[in-house]
Amino acid sequence: MLHQYPSIDPVLQALADPTRRLIVERLGEGPASVKQLAAPLPMSLAAVMQHLQVLERAGLVKSEKRGRTRVCELDVARLDTLDAWIAERKRTWERRYDRLGEILKKET
Repeated sequence: MLHQYPSIDPVLQALADPTRRLIVERLGEGPASVKQLAAPLPMSLAAVMQHLQVLERAGLVKSEKRGRTRVCELDVARLDTLDAWIAERKRTWERRYDRLGEILKKET
């Protein structure tokens, strides 16, 4: 079977890290500056910037400079792709369970 969703690989890799998941969760509430994102995290601003770079390369976060502040926001289109992949896996397993149920009914 061909890999139909190659674009989810960097997304899954980026979301494998708990700090990056926290950043994505925070950005789910709305845009935030890098300083705001870093405030609750037990790490340096430079470390937070590295996490944001990974999220940007994966296409999950967009950022722009507004004056002297870098503002980040979530790019939900990438999450939609991941959601489609998960939904497809779920449909596949539901069909398999349905077939198993039919086989078990015939045997009883």
